[in-house]
Amino acid sequence: MGGSKHRSKGDRVEREIVELHEDIGIHAERYPLSGASRFRGTGHDLDVYAKDAAPPLRAEVKARKEGSGFTMLEKWLGDYDLLFLKRNHKTPLVVLPWHIYARLMGDEDKQHPEGRSTPPERTSTKPVQQGLPGQFDMFLSDQERQNADG
Repeated sequence: MGGSKHRSKGDRVEREIVELHEDIGIHAERYPLSGASRFRGTGHDLDVYAKDAAPPLRAEVKARKEGSGFTMLEKWLGDYDLLFLKRNHKTPLVVLPWHIYARLMGDEDKQHPEGRSTPPERTSTKPVQQGLPGQFDMFLSDQERQNADG
């Protein structure tokens, strides 16, 4: 995909995320020249005006056709509501599905993108743990690495 096609896709996905926020009653807007320059010292994609947050939350948007880089995160998240990623001596990251984010940020009576007004039913209580690629090993304890290796 060429440069203009990448920008076009990025713009489209950013607009889609802004619309999803509007659907749950949260104002969000694309940041001027997102990703193209360091406008006002930052290159983030969106400003999200959460309930009581001032200044706005700065957001980065990433989209991948095949989900490259997302697949393992989705497996780890499985049917759970939250996934915490913790590197040694670093602050944890949190990954969560849109319907949980919408419930935390906006009007929980609004529907999420799949058109359901409630989260999907849980199909499993066991964590999904398959094929751990090297780039995510940093999130595993020594015991988890040994279990993953068999």
